[in-house]
Amino acid sequence: MNPIRHVAIIMDGNGRWGINKGKSRNFGHKQGLKTVEKIIKESLKKRIRYLTLYAFSTENWKRPKREIKYLFSLLNNFLSNKIKELDKEKIKFIVIGKKKFDKKLNKLLDYSEKLTSNNKRLQINLALNYGSKSEIMSAIKLIKKKKLLLNEKNITNNLYTKNIPDPDILIRTGNRKRLSNFLLWQLAYSEIFFEKKLWPDFNENDYYKILMSFKKTKRNFGKI
Repeated sequence: MNPIRHVAIIMDGNGRWGINKGKSRNFGHKQGLKTVEKIIKESLKKRIRYLTLYAFSTENWKRPKREIKYLFSLLNNFLSNKIKELDKEKIKFIVIGKKKFDKKLNKLLDYSEKLTSNNKRLQINLALNYGSKSEIMSAIKLIKKKKLLLNEKNITNNLYTKNIPDPDILIRTGNRKRLSNFLLWQLAYSEIFFEKKLWPDFNENDYYKILMSFKKTKRNFGKI
């Protein structure tokens, strides 16, 4: 049985779910947050050490300003109301991506990271204003600045995810089969599961089935 240390998720389909229900894309985003809470609880039960959630990409800035504003208000409210609860559960919270938001949100993100910095039960990596190509370019620039050799080890050690094991599993909901500029370097040997359900419909049982399927998968890493 394969151990599971790190699960990464592309939480796709919130907007489409809201439209399908005859409501707004923002309504879908709000419902999607409930799924996030379910998956965090299930990850704790399964003793998964790292959970990386793709929340907002560098490309998502192309969306309508009204939707972007709502997404960040959801994040603001979630952290304001839940970060102390996450801390009590011994959950560590970090942001991977560039913190280029308004002062209020940046301050809240920094506070959340600092408050939970010593927790070790589960680490939630929130990919926010994240793009994998940008991350890799940033790592290369750091390597040059530090005058290090340009090799795989040094690139890995200068990514946002340094000191975090690569994902064992990538889950993408929403019936889309693409990586969308997410963890391109880190996903080299991850098992990928594409889920037809839109994110708000994804539940603990769906998650459990994927985890069990992974545990039975033969992983060769280039060997026979």
